[in-house]
Amino acid sequence: MLRFLPALAALLLIPALTAPAADRPLSAGFAVADITPDVKDGKPVYMAGYGMNRKATGVHDPLYARTVVLGDGDTKFAIVSVDLVGLQFPQTKAIRARLPEFKYVLVGSTHNHEGPDVIGIWGRGPFHRGASEDYLDFVVERVVASVKEAAGKLAPVTAAFGTATDESLMDDSRLPIVKDGVLRLIKLTKAGSSDAAGLLVQWNCHPESLGSKNTLITADFPYATVAALEKQYRCPVVYISGAVGGLMSLPGGRIFDAAGKELREGTYEYAEKYGQEVAALATKAVAASQPIALTPLVASSKSIAVPVQNSLYRAARAVGVLKRDGLVWRGDFHDLSEPMVAEKADLPSAVESEVAYLRLGELHVACIPGELYPELVYGKFQEPVEPDADYPDSPKEPAVAELMPGPKWLLVGLANDEVGYIIPRRQWDKTPPYAYGKDGGQYGEVNSCGADVAPIIMQALKLRIAEAGK
Repeated sequence: MLRFLPALAALLLIPALTAPAADRPLSAGFAVADITPDVKDGKPVYMAGYGMNRKATGVHDPLYARTVVLGDGDTKFAIVSVDLVGLQFPQTKAIRARLPEFKYVLVGSTHNHEGPDVIGIWGRGPFHRGASEDYLDFVVERVVASVKEAAGKLAPVTAAFGTATDESLMDDSRLPIVKDGVLRLIKLTKAGSSDAAGLLVQWNCHPESLGSKNTLITADFPYATVAALEKQYRCPVVYISGAVGGLMSLPGGRIFDAAGKELREGTYEYAEKYGQEVAALATKAVAASQPIALTPLVASSKSIAVPVQNSLYRAARAVGVLKRDGLVWRGDFHDLSEPMVAEKADLPSAVESEVAYLRLGELHVACIPGELYPELVYGKFQEPVEPDADYPDSPKEPAVAELMPGPKWLLVGLANDEVGYIIPRRQWDKTPPYAYGKDGGQYGEVNSCGADVAPIIMQALKLRIAEAGK
């Protein structure tokens, strides 16, 4: 008899646990805003990714800010995805300042390598800022407009959550080979109907299928993913990137045309077909989806100081290529109190960023401000550790899957900022001897703020989750 008491207690608790969600019906609204830069006004549009001085010569397909606003009666969240390489935290703060009625505004970037430079490091040369302030202001304006439009369309919906897995749809170009091949998806359905209201799709691969020689503005493969899903489900689609660090890139020997001929990176045919393959994986996630309660809406976010040990980043900020206010780094990521000024330029520096955790009813969302390595998603660290890495004795960072309070979760990479690669500290490999017997370090560290970023980001996420549970 006693063995049945725990089950009985759990049943008695169910009404108390589900009542808040039932009392707060979910509503959603979607909007899309065109953020394509003008490439014909006589001013060069420097394209992001790869090398410097790559100027756009035209537009293949538009860039968009895609928005979903969620409401639970008392609270509104906005989730925005922009077809950009990494909108910076100052722009996110400018967007939020114009949307005070929202409890939380999340602005994620797809990490598109075929759009305009919005960071500054891909201008005509190392001392020239490639980002246009006018364009950044334009993006802020358009995102704000899209959020307000979506909020004006709020209507009752129900939700389902599903996943589908296919690791063959990505390659990892850095040892050890670790991938996040899980596509995660929310399907919203119009209340009282079987019609789809919208999809939120999270996938984990770099949008860089066109390569460095392309000079046409494009959203890369996500444009084809979104187009295929919008056609199939006749509803808006918001595409977000997850853990793309590592480097999670596109696969060879996997994408074929209708005649069975292998397609290769660097063509629009490849980008379109790959995007359609991702859409097909999303369709499997829809088929596997199960109802989920997405209310009440809870946000736990806090600004943190991210130390900038990267000498190239420090130099770029000093000459105005990177326009980020600096902080003096005192060894505490909670300390944002001391602005960096010229007379302190020789001191360790940091920039303000943000880590956040959102709880949407039964769904948990980690908001990470950069390109997270998949090792930090699942805790799949190489054992034994590679002895020639710089910090092989560093403790393992807590992993996202371990920290999430439940099994249903999303990971938004490049959330509200782009601080570069977030590399497990025990895998940092910048000085000889190099790991895996290589003659030089693997690609990654050159586009990371430093070896201490991953421990800080993951500890900050742990704290935000704990704070939300109080």
